[in-house]
Amino acid sequence: MTFLDIRFIDLIDITLVAYLMYRLYRLIRGTVAQSIFFGLFAFIALWLFIKSMNMELSATILDNIVNVGVIALIVVFQQEIRRFFILLGTKYNIANRFSFENIFSGPSTGVMNFYHKPIVRTCQNLAKTKTGAIIVISKKSELLDYVQTGELINGVISSRLLENIFYKNSPLHDGAVIVAQNKIKAAGCILPVSQSFDLPKKLGLRHRAALGITEATDASAIVVSEETGKISYFQAGEINHGVTPDELEELLQKE
Repeated sequence: MTFLDIRFIDLIDITLVAYLMYRLYRLIRGTVAQSIFFGLFAFIALWLFIKSMNMELSATILDNIVNVGVIALIVVFQQEIRRFFILLGTKYNIANRFSFENIFSGPSTGVMNFYHKPIVRTCQNLAKTKTGAIIVISKKSELLDYVQTGELINGVISSRLLENIFYKNSPLHDGAVIVAQNKIKAAGCILPVSQSFDLPKKLGLRHRAALGITEATDASAIVVSEETGKISYFQAGEINHGVTPDELEELLQKE
């Protein structure tokens, strides 16, 4: 096929495959699966080389490995595959986007600007006393699976309520608070822990949980460190460490 034979649909096909490969790399970057992914490409290159050289014995052995390769890939990449479909469902949820409520209610945001200040004020006060906290802010997904792991609150967002939840003697202070639809939906929630190697070792389990929930969903998360009192903001598997209250409010406004 020459350059003149390339159709417009072929360009779309190439672009789509390139985008999917990029998203797959972003999904596994910094995890153990990244090394496996590059090893897989090296194996495919070796297999194609052996086939081109007509090395029958080696080609037969590798052919048998390739035949069961799909099952092996599902086993090896099961966590990444699950995360990919969760992201696909939360980012491109057509059913929710065209639901009866959304059609007649107009555009909405995960957390209205009016509620940013109580969250920022809470983080600022907790940082001063080095009180650990993790707040998850949902967007398109309501995070119902994670809400059910905690205690349902469904209360109006206020700094006093949030500070009481994360008070060191509170039974809910170890878990996460989930904010959805402009309310504190639940407290003491259990979040998925990230396996990424990019996160500095000095950061604790709260930071790994915040990174994990932003890797698995479209939510953002805020962590106040119990050791240093520093505030960290997480979004799409990325961390902004040591942000000021003003910077945190700007980040929330952008989201």
